[in-house]
Amino acid sequence: MPRIIASIEARMGSSRLPGKVLSDICGQPALTRLVRRLRRCRTLDGIVLATSTKPCDDALETWAKAEGVAYHRGSEDDVLQRVVEAQRKMKSDIVVEVTGDCVLLDPELIDWGVATLLENDCDVVTNVRKQSFPMGQDIQVYRLHDLEQVEHDITDPAVREHVSLYFYEHPEKYKVIHLLAPARWHAPHLRFQLDYPEDYRFINDIYRRMEPLHGDAFGIEEVMMLLKQEPELALINARCEEKSVR
Repeated sequence: MPRIIASIEARMGSSRLPGKVLSDICGQPALTRLVRRLRRCRTLDGIVLATSTKPCDDALETWAKAEGVAYHRGSEDDVLQRVVEAQRKMKSDIVVEVTGDCVLLDPELIDWGVATLLENDCDVVTNVRKQSFPMGQDIQVYRLHDLEQVEHDITDPAVREHVSLYFYEHPEKYKVIHLLAPARWHAPHLRFQLDYPEDYRFINDIYRRMEPLHGDAFGIEEVMMLLKQEPELALINARCEEKSVR
């Protein structure tokens, strides 16, 4: 069986919300919330934090040791190289790419993405290029040897920063399966990720309501039902804009 590892890309130096990955989400660091979700995945063999060697990211190494999470430190700017190194350290075959700002990521979606890759003749499974899910419910699954080849061959700065970008920009080379949200989850305008102060307030408000009922074991289904009951919550970060990768 292939070894399947989720690598979390995270650093403290965010320009829009510095220190966001360790920000307090109802009493727990944001990364702790994310790792608790990933540990509920049935398909993962391990998790590794991929952070930088900058002194400000020493706090992330300290966090990883305290949480019992494997970690790798590499270039801050060359994220592609950093992720490849982290995945090699874990001796993985299949990469599940996760960014540290996806605090509300549903583990069932990760399992769906992994199963789709294993059961089909394809190179990449994703839901980020044809946006139908809320932003931050991101699935990106592919084989490490394909990523290693990109890391070896491509010097484009955008590809070095955005790890899987090359796969999506070269459909002639890679078979990509795009997962689409069922109608009840179709909401590409909603923001579930942590980039802005408004996102921080939104995610805390979600946890404040959901944690007493479910602990950390709630997913997109429960959040979408909550937003139907309290649609004003979605207005908190409605004006925040996602940056283009190019």
